[in-house]
Amino acid sequence: MPTVAESLDELVTLSGAQCAALVDSESGMILGQSGFNPDMEVTAAGNTELIRSQIRALRSQGQDEAIDDILITLTNQYDILRPLKANPSIFLFVTLDKAKANLALARFRVSECEAQLAL
Repeated sequence: MPTVAESLDELVTLSGAQCAALVDSESGMILGQSGFNPDMEVTAAGNTELIRSQIRALRSQGQDEAIDDILITLTNQYDILRPLKANPSIFLFVTLDKAKANLALARFRVSECEAQLAL
């Protein structure tokens, strides 16, 4: 089983990948990261709020659904946020250059990575 660092390093080898991180949504702390993002702390905190907000919305509607992933599409990039099934308070975050990335492949690889992490 690969380590967190190895898993994140593997994600940044994806075409168009800029950075990847593993984040604790209870504290907003980065548990591991790979690639380049000069504002990773701010990005992790913002994405933590997004995950928390979605979970609150689902609960307030009485839905017993789990988040598979959240996709954010910006002008020049994709952000994929994927909570771990084994520990939904921890999520993977990957940023991809929209012009270079294969979104379907990236979502698949993030899913594979999530399944391999045992936290």
